Amino acid sequence: MAARGGARAVAPAALLLLLLLASGGGGGVHCLRSRAESGATVLELRHHASFSSGGKSRAEEAHAVLASDAARVSSLQRRIGSYGLIRSSDAASASKLAQVPVTSGARLRTLNYVATVGIGGGEATVIVDTASELTWVQCEPCDACHDQQEPLFDPSSSPSYAAVPCNSSSCDALRVATGMSGQACDDQPAACSYTLSYRDGSYSRGVLAHDRLSLAGEDIQGFVFGCGTSNQGPFGGTSGLMGLGRSQLSLISQTMDQFGGVFSYCLPPKESGSSGSLVLGDDASVYRNSTPIVYTAMVSDPLQGPFYLANLTGITVGGEDVQSPGFSAGGGGKAIVDSGTIITSLVPSVYAAVRAEFVSQLAEYPQAAPFSILDTCFDLTGLREVQVPSLKLVFDGGAEVEVDSKGVLYVVTGDASQVCLALASLKSEYDTPIIGNYQQKNLRVIFDTVGSQIGFAQETCDYI
Repeated sequence: MAARGGARAVAPAALLLLLLLASGGGGGVHCLRSRAESGATVLELRHHASFSSGGKSRAEEAHAVLASDAARVSSLQRRIGSYGLIRSSDAASASKLAQVPVTSGARLRTLNYVATVGIGGGEATVIVDTASELTWVQCEPCDACHDQQEPLFDPSSSPSYAAVPCNSSSCDALRVATGMSGQACDDQPAACSYTLSYRDGSYSRGVLAHDRLSLAGEDIQGFVFGCGTSNQGPFGGTSGLMGLGRSQLSLISQTMDQFGGVFSYCLPPKESGSSGSLVLGDDASVYRNSTPIVYTAMVSDPLQGPFYLANLTGITVGGEDVQSPGFSAGGGGKAIVDSGTIITSLVPSVYAAVRAEFVSQLAEYPQAAPFSILDTCFDLTGLREVQVPSLKLVFDGGAEVEVDSKGVLYVVTGDASQVCLALASLKSEYDTPIIGNYQQKNLRVIFDTVGSQIGFAQETCDYI
C-alpha cells in the first residue's frame, strides 16, 4: 500500500514492489545452455545487459537505450513503407513466402535478449530478433566490426563454410527478404553480397554464406546466413543477430523440416540473475505456463514484410476498457509483435486514451518530468511499493493478454523520483503499433507460422 496520501481504491491492480536499483553482478556474455527434448529444441535466453557502466549514470544509460529504441521504431516504420513499394510481381512472391516462416552493449545497457548457437564448429551469442529476416554474425577478416566478447567467426577454420554465389536462389531470396534490389551477376558470378541498414545508422555488410548451424545438438546443414565484415550499431558484445522473421532466409524457414515452423520464447523480467528460453518446435509439454494459451490470428500482409502481425482490438487499464477510435481507424488495430523493440508504441489516439486512464488511476502520486520517449512519469520517492493498475492487451478473437507488473512502469532513477509509464506514442495514426519486449516479460509467446496464429500464456520465465 502507498505510504503517501490516502488509501485510494484502484480497479484490479498488480502490486509492484519497486526495486530501486538494478540487480548487479553478472559479467559478460557467457555460453548459454541448450538442449533437445521430444521434438523441440530449447535454448536459454538472457538479457544482453551491460558489462560496464562506463561511468554513466542509470538515467544516462536509460536515455541511450530509449533513444536507440526510438530509432528502431522509426526504422521499422520505414521498412514497412518500403515493402509497400515492391512491384506487384514481387508482392505475389512475398505472399507465398508469408505463409512460410522464415529474436547490449558492453558499455551501454540494452534490454534485448540473446541466445547461443553453433556456427561451423564455433559458438556465437546473438540477439534474438523476430523483425530480422536474416541471421548474421561478424566474420574474419573484419574491416570494421563492433567489439564482441567471443572470438570472431573465422570462415577459413570451417571446412563446411562456403560463400553463396550471386546467381543462386538464396541470393534472389535476399531481395524479397530485405526489400532491396539484388546485385548483377556476370558469367563467373561473385559471392552474393548483402547490406542491412537501419535508420539509427547501424548496419551489417558482408557476404551471404552457408555453413553448419548447431542448435542443442541438432545440426542444420547448409544454413544460409550473413557473414558480416563491416558491422556497426548498438549490438554491444554480441556476435550478431538471429533472424526469426517471416522470410525465406530466416532461421524459421530454413528449419521447417526440423521444427515445423513453430517457435516460442519466454523473456525473463530481470536484467541479470535470471534466464528465459527460446523453444523451436511445437512440443507444448516443455512450456511451464500457468494460464491456458490463448491464440489470435496472425495477420498475413505481404506489403508489411517479415513482421509478425496481430490485430489489437482493445486495451484495459485497471479493469477499465480504454475507448479510442484508433483501434479501428488508420493503423491502430494491426500491431507488430516484436522481440527486438523494447517499449510498446501505440498510435497517438490510442496512446492518449491509455495515458489518460493511467493518470486518472495514479492521480494520488505527483507527476515528474518526461524522460526521452516516455512522457508520463511519476515521483515515487520514499515508497517501497505502489498499487499499479493492471494493463491488459486484447487481440482479435477475444485473446486477452495481461502484461506482467514489471512491464508496466520503467524506473529511470534509482531513488524512484522518476518512474514512467512504459508506453510511447507513435507519430501518426497511420503508423503500425509495435508490442515491445518490455511488455512481454514472463509471457510464453508462441509463433505458429503454419497455423498462422500467435499464442500467449503467463509463465515464470526461468530456463526450462
